[in-house]
Amino acid sequence: MREVIAEELELLDDDRLEMVTITGIEIDPDLSRAKVYYSALLGQVGAHDALMQHRSRFQAAVGRQIRMKRTPLLSFISDPAIDEGIKIERIISTMPRSPEGIDYGIDYGIDPGIGADADDADVGRAPGTEDEP
Repeated sequence: MREVIAEELELLDDDRLEMVTITGIEIDPDLSRAKVYYSALLGQVGAHDALMQHRSRFQAAVGRQIRMKRTPLLSFISDPAIDEGIKIERIISTMPRSPEGIDYGIDYGIDPGIGADADDADVGRAPGTEDEP
């Protein structure tokens, strides 16, 4: 059903639906209603109005292309996942960036002095041990 509606959407010559994507569909078990989720980059209000204006055309396309006992009544809902993602992106973009060289207190148990020089004779030895002749 999502593909049928998306294909019909591409055939429409309506500027309000230029950047609209059908993201999902939720159909009631009795097939009486279907929620069509969409995202619109140019404006949710204009897109919703245009989708509702062309609803009968979408329902007719579904009725022609999908064999069902009845064609569900379509309702269009802005996809909340898209809106939440945009909201999170805005929050992240306003967060201050951390400058280089900040010590975040992460201790991995590694002494930066040990192993710094590959020729160091004490690498890998416990303190107080010496080489045997």
